[in-house]
Amino acid sequence: MHTPVTRRRLLKGAAIGTAIMTGYSFPGRPTWVSAQEGFDYTKAAEPYKGITIGAPFLDRPGYRAAAAMLPEFEEATGIKVNVEVMPYENSREKQVLDFTGGTGLYDIVLVDVVWIGEFAASGWVAPMSKFIDNAALSDPAINLPGFFPILLESFGSWDGVVYGLPFDNYSGLMYYNKKMLADAGLEAPPATWADLKDVYGPALTKNDMYAYALQSRRGETQSADSFMRMVWAFGGSLLKQDTFEPNLSSPESLAGLNFRQELMSVMPPDIVEWDHDETVQGLAQGRVGVINEWSAFYATLSNPETSTITDNLGITIEPEGPGGRKPALGGFSLAVNSASSEEKQAAAWLFIQWVTSEAMAKRYIEEGGVSGRTAAYEDAELQAKYPYFTPLVESWNNYGNAVFRPRFPEWPQMSEIIAQTGSEIQLGSVSVEDGVKTIEEQLMPLLQPYIDGSKPKLQ
Repeated sequence: MHTPVTRRRLLKGAAIGTAIMTGYSFPGRPTWVSAQEGFDYTKAAEPYKGITIGAPFLDRPGYRAAAAMLPEFEEATGIKVNVEVMPYENSREKQVLDFTGGTGLYDIVLVDVVWIGEFAASGWVAPMSKFIDNAALSDPAINLPGFFPILLESFGSWDGVVYGLPFDNYSGLMYYNKKMLADAGLEAPPATWADLKDVYGPALTKNDMYAYALQSRRGETQSADSFMRMVWAFGGSLLKQDTFEPNLSSPESLAGLNFRQELMSVMPPDIVEWDHDETVQGLAQGRVGVINEWSAFYATLSNPETSTITDNLGITIEPEGPGGRKPALGGFSLAVNSASSEEKQAAAWLFIQWVTSEAMAKRYIEEGGVSGRTAAYEDAELQAKYPYFTPLVESWNNYGNAVFRPRFPEWPQMSEIIAQTGSEIQLGSVSVEDGVKTIEEQLMPLLQPYIDGSKPKLQ
């Protein structure tokens, strides 16, 4: 029997993230310092030995994995990586202030999938070709086709140019409590959204227990993880593909948002206050039967220190809706700040190339990260150890949607608009139809340059 896990204990891993960043050694563990396909990182880093570069990290498993690997890179290259751990909610603002203010805090740039258009179009990140084409800096085994195509396209590329390498990579997966379902006479997880609401909902929702939780806190969690997840699943979309006009008032988009309202009956009453942490905790504590959350949270849900259901944790792809399976796509790439000195750009590139390499992918996964390298998921030992591999690869290969959220520069403003009214819709203070009308009216000034052709229709 597991010891009950408090919220404080559940999030303990995040709390120790900053401590990890200070660096530590691994007695007896061999370092990676050896030629990879004839490329020697130690030799390549010789001109940059003693340089300190800055990098923004988040309090998430993938960054703690990189932090655990970091001492090896620093020891071998003599390059110091000064990591600043920050909340996701502040990370874009802090980086943009650095770019526009010229403060030089971050030589490595953390690029969310929805920031790539803004960062690239603004000239804040350097094209990767600058480094890949430099034989003194580029590992011949870099193998860009070795990344999952959906990840390199979505997180790292804009208008056909690669600006970042996939680093912390997510797909929405369905996690569930096998025992909770079995006790209710349910032998398998729900295959469709309709089954989740109509069959699993009544069977699992009772005695302060709930069938489902959909993270919906106001902000990006509301706009993307909640609002757009339902729009896409029911065959809708945010924009009309050809014209870039709003498409939320389409019958399919409205059907998804109306379904979300119906789903409220089998979710915790305060779900609009739940972010990712609360949602993962709901499943980990045994209070919720099913959630759709990022693949990165497997590390939390499978750890007895942070979950009470490790022996009963089930994982599969997201349910199917009338529009098919449309799992959320999210994640980050690492890029190089174009305003940094040439020396710091080179040092930043060496770290990015190394930490995202095929050679380090297995180690990154074992430390709790989610690699974007296809080869790692073909490793039989890792396949046996990590049951999330199969649904994750299936999601990326078969259902990945590069524009689950538009990646153009206006998305952050659009996200705020959607989050504000989307929360009001979910709370019932405005109808779905009226709320969608308000959202579309507020989106039009941002979309007009695309609609009239002033800006290229890239998302």
